[in-house]
Amino acid sequence: MSAELIAALSDPMVRELANRGSVRSFPKNTVIINEGDRGESLFVILGGKVKVYVSDDDGREMILDIYGAGDYVGEMSLDGRPRSASVMTLEPTICSVVTRESLKEAVASSPDFAMKLIDTLIDRARIATDNVKNLALMDVYGRVARLLLSLAREQPDGRLVVPDRMTQQDIADRVGASRDMISRIFKDLTIGGYVTVVDRIITINRKPPARW
Repeated sequence: MSAELIAALSDPMVRELANRGSVRSFPKNTVIINEGDRGESLFVILGGKVKVYVSDDDGREMILDIYGAGDYVGEMSLDGRPRSASVMTLEPTICSVVTRESLKEAVASSPDFAMKLIDTLIDRARIATDNVKNLALMDVYGRVARLLLSLAREQPDGRLVVPDRMTQQDIADRVGASRDMISRIFKDLTIGGYVTVVDRIITINRKPPARW
């Protein structure tokens, strides 16, 4: 089963990396990386879904991103320093767990893989910069509108639909706001005809205005 999951990965370099690890299964809501722990492993996701998040002492969270099959998390384990964020499974998840030493060997043996890893780090640094900018310069409504538009996918009938079922708390965690604030924003967006929510599936009927 694990060999089939690895073989199904579309990126050959990610497949090669996954073959260097040991396959493990994790139940839903398992924290596989703890913020502050020493980085010792990278996780190639073979099936399932995880969230990357930061939290404070009061238990408040902000989700930085969500990743699924074919992605990998924990790449900053390369330097062996404390983890900068936590990772939790959102559903039963299967990963190939690659040790820091195996990751270093992959980087040393394959310049192409090393460049791909650098590209991933740059992309994620850009995303982090955008998130900081949005938190600093955009109001909550603007962050919600931007998130919905970034997650939405065009359907064959032309509709824009956010494919994952998201609660208002999920959205609040993604944009750094309270659930009550998200509830008020969605009420206005729904009344205005901009979005429709059925069984937690969000359809964007027309592009929300840049400012409310």
